[in-house]
Amino acid sequence: MLRKFLRLLLGLMYRVRVSGHDGQLTRGRPLVVANHDSLLDSLLVALFLPGTPLIVLPRALAGHWLGALARRVATCVDLEPEGGYAVKRLVRALRDGRAVVVFPQERVSTTGSTMKVYDAAGIVAARADADVIPLRIEGSLYSRWAATSGRWPRRWFPRISLVVQQPVPFAGSKGAAGTRRRQLSEDLLRVMQRAMVDAAPRRSLFEALIDAAELFGHRTRIIEDVRRQVQTYNDLLKGGFALGRLTSRITGPGERVGVLLPNIGATVCLVFGLCSRGRVAAMLNYSSGVEAVRGALAVAVIRTVITSRSFIEVAKLEPLVAAADAAGCRIVYLEDLREQLRLPDKLWIVYALLRPRRALPPQDPDATAVVLFTSGSEARPKGVAITQSGMLAGMTQLRAAIDYGPDDKFLNALPLYHIFGLVSCTLMPLLTGTRLFLYTNPLHYRVIPEYAYTRDCTYIFGTSTFLGNYARQAHPYDFYRARFVIAGGEKLHPDVAQLWFSKFGLRVHEGYGATECGPAMSLNTQLAFRTGSVGRLLPGIEHRIVPVPGIEVGGVLHVRGPNLMQGYLFYDSPGVMQSPRSEVGDGWYNTGDVVSIDDDGFVTVHGRVKRFAKIAGEMVSLERVEHIAYHASPQFKHAAVAEMTRSGESTLLLTTDPDLDRIKLQQTARRINAQDLAVARRVVKVDDLPLLGSGKIDYVTLTQWSVQ
Repeated sequence: MLRKFLRLLLGLMYRVRVSGHDGQLTRGRPLVVANHDSLLDSLLVALFLPGTPLIVLPRALAGHWLGALARRVATCVDLEPEGGYAVKRLVRALRDGRAVVVFPQERVSTTGSTMKVYDAAGIVAARADADVIPLRIEGSLYSRWAATSGRWPRRWFPRISLVVQQPVPFAGSKGAAGTRRRQLSEDLLRVMQRAMVDAAPRRSLFEALIDAAELFGHRTRIIEDVRRQVQTYNDLLKGGFALGRLTSRITGPGERVGVLLPNIGATVCLVFGLCSRGRVAAMLNYSSGVEAVRGALAVAVIRTVITSRSFIEVAKLEPLVAAADAAGCRIVYLEDLREQLRLPDKLWIVYALLRPRRALPPQDPDATAVVLFTSGSEARPKGVAITQSGMLAGMTQLRAAIDYGPDDKFLNALPLYHIFGLVSCTLMPLLTGTRLFLYTNPLHYRVIPEYAYTRDCTYIFGTSTFLGNYARQAHPYDFYRARFVIAGGEKLHPDVAQLWFSKFGLRVHEGYGATECGPAMSLNTQLAFRTGSVGRLLPGIEHRIVPVPGIEVGGVLHVRGPNLMQGYLFYDSPGVMQSPRSEVGDGWYNTGDVVSIDDDGFVTVHGRVKRFAKIAGEMVSLERVEHIAYHASPQFKHAAVAEMTRSGESTLLLTTDPDLDRIKLQQTARRINAQDLAVARRVVKVDDLPLLGSGKIDYVTLTQWSVQ
């Protein structure tokens, strides 16, 4: 009787919904592993899961009245005095076909993400040969029973859902006792991170913005840019609705609209607004030059470009506008759009802010959200189409691996025409209640650390080149509030990592991604970090490694997942979408990177296939050539390219060190035990190395230099 009453009461209060594969709980040996976001979780599981599961109560409920209530409506097992589970009882129950529910995290989450996972549930699963079934409890994090210390918004009765997922393979690890227990906990961690990704709701970008505004408060000050304009969620919604309505009059559904704007709040509103009306924001790289922009306009068949007169004037981008105009594009200025806002538009916006979901046109999460253009560091740029669901999936994958929330603040100086700057550093914090400060130019090495200090930023992003310059120019106290530094876009140089640790006491977390695969494919995190690697693949990403003749270590990485691009737009076929496909199969993407993955799942990138030279019949990585140069002359910049000579392929090192020669390189190679073939065959002195707007070395230009 008590069970029925509580089920009815909590079902009405929290509008509890059970979805997914709950039929799996009555078959086989179901071991249910659930996240633990509030003290209410055990009672919810006891009341709403089918059957009569055996529930392992977390320590937090020992002596708590909610724990006593859970014991009255379900069979519960307490922790043993020494802190272990009653393993034998749980194994017997599983072998008898009874469902067992455990919370491997034990303590109530204080981050909203996956925290430390204990190995006891893994031991039970291995001994009972159980079917591990992830259970994702959504919504209890925002209840009054959560333990987030005010970090997340509290609601009296948030909507709660229990998502039962398919059983996952869990064979258990072998080896020494200590190693085996550690591996079991890491296996469980991956299961729970994947469950977080798989349970994410299907929605559009603008729907996600509405959800965030409702959850964190419409008046929450969420974004600030270099103009010192602070915008609330209400401002973002207002700007998105207004720009979406205005741009829909001059563009058609599905049209790719060029966006030529800096890192400011208006750019963010424009991206949301275009997506809300079924248009595609084609983010133009204004640092790439006239020819690259002209190529992007042709590749994506862009007929309208939206920009700002003040931005064009300050950044001196008149040649880009002239090139777009000559290509037949309509140039639309934000200043002119504002003047077109009439009284009926303003009244409609008021209505839209009161009833945002009703005012929003029908949304398709699988529609193209943005088109980005590859950096062109090694070849002609391509257009990369990314769906709204793909962008949100990439954010969820990162959310499952690292923790951030309303008490954090992101500092983003990376351009919005780059996948790293747009998704990871801008849209992701806005949709999770995390404050954001936008800066317009990552090359202002003295200014950016000062903003990190004055704005109390806790998350810092950059390429290795940018982070190294920030650290060298910064005061030791500038990053006093920073707790997470993420490097991407290029390989993290060891000297940069050491500088951040020695000067600020901060560890740089290196990630690995590609425009085609969302903001990141792998990332070193606090839960899983290995120096020299780019971390583990993020949850939900499948991979294959294809061997390459002549390369002994590793192979070419092929990936697929919900974060993968929708397709390519090639220069030779303007406007024609080509879906991803590799030699592994349809829906797979060939990264072109040679990687190896160790037994613990950590990824090491050895270089790109295109950046190998065949010397004396052996494949030599050009990154190894650069590695030797950096050890020989760490204060200077170096880049290696392949060149053709009369005797075959050779290696050329371009360096800013006027005294570096092959003798020093050979001595260094012997000192660090590097192969002699990796010593550059020719050394050329240059004043500086060309960089792309993203901070990467421009190898196309370097290759052109080498043949001159």
